[in-house]
Amino acid sequence: MHRTPRGGVVHRFDDLLSGPEAPEAASSAPDDVAVLQYTGGTTGIAKAAMLSHRNLIANATQAYYWQGTDREREASMLLVVPFFHVYGLSIGMNLSIASGATMLLAPRFIPKEIAHLAQKYRPQMFPGVPTMYLALSDLAGFSQKQFGSLRVSISGAAPLPEEVERRFRAVSGAQIVEGYGLTEASPVSHCNPVYGDNRPGTVGVPFPGTDARITDPLTWQPLPIGTVGEVTVRGPQVMLGYWNRPEETERVLRDGWLHTGDLGTIDADGYLTVVDRIKDVIIASGFNVYPREVEEVLYSHPEIQEAAVIGVPSEYRGETVKAFVVPKDGSNLTGEAIIAFCSEQLAPFKVPKLIELRDQLPKSLIGKVLHRELRDDQPIVEKSEEFAQPVA
Repeated sequence: MHRTPRGGVVHRFDDLLSGPEAPEAASSAPDDVAVLQYTGGTTGIAKAAMLSHRNLIANATQAYYWQGTDREREASMLLVVPFFHVYGLSIGMNLSIASGATMLLAPRFIPKEIAHLAQKYRPQMFPGVPTMYLALSDLAGFSQKQFGSLRVSISGAAPLPEEVERRFRAVSGAQIVEGYGLTEASPVSHCNPVYGDNRPGTVGVPFPGTDARITDPLTWQPLPIGTVGEVTVRGPQVMLGYWNRPEETERVLRDGWLHTGDLGTIDADGYLTVVDRIKDVIIASGFNVYPREVEEVLYSHPEIQEAAVIGVPSEYRGETVKAFVVPKDGSNLTGEAIIAFCSEQLAPFKVPKLIELRDQLPKSLIGKVLHRELRDDQPIVEKSEEFAQPVA
């Protein structure tokens, strides 16, 4: 052992091996808490989900068999999603370990560096988030030359706009499948088939051993196929509860079912379409507006790089629709042009009445757009105001 110039301590590995034996490790039962995994806090205060050893092993095993053939299970994975996030923990680290896959670790997401790593090391799998796929699709010179080795890319942690999926598939040639989950489910409950009927716009079907249904948010009763309601799931990956929050636990866990707080529909084939967070639904003049539907339209505009939609208080409508838009470089896009574009594709009550142009949107460390930060301190919109002045 010796000290570094800055006062740090360095231990020689050989000395540690020749030292006294380590005490016997404490044993753990399958249902003991393995990690306290904090929720993102994008819609409120972050809570610590108690995930057991069984929860984590179950979700890694489910994902392992979801990959398909042994060839994919033994693939190398390019990993940039952080392991402190439940998505990176389970689909990045744990799945790689369960598969015996090589982990190509990137410390941060820099599009040019990710493309360089992909071209050099030829990974077969890439778990990412929508903002990563968007940035890679817009990278100058990006093509199948960089990502031609990919057999499948997985998108999670946030909704994947269909336009972003289409663009990434077009420039990379890689299969991309969207999954769904939440911290409380370790996190994956659904995913589109890696090989089979991949349905863009949906998040696929339940993982093995997982049940899903749509329930009434008020009565908690199951709803018929095709009806919009709260997404409810159960399976071996569902958490034990929230740490030191019994009331919150009781609110979301009922009879083994996890009430997710997301609105969605399930079709006759079992494919889940997530509509939006219950808390994010905008009620404008008595009509429900789902921000994700409006965002899908905005992403289809050729001059829009990113977009986020929220409801803001309005003295006339109760709430009104506001869009935050990041134009592409060199664009001269205006608020009036955006409203006109949306008016061609949306019902009048869904069209944003307020447009704010920004250089960037606030994001979490994993790249998820923070709608809560956009909503903070929004003033009440006066009746005469049609849209906000663009912000440089």
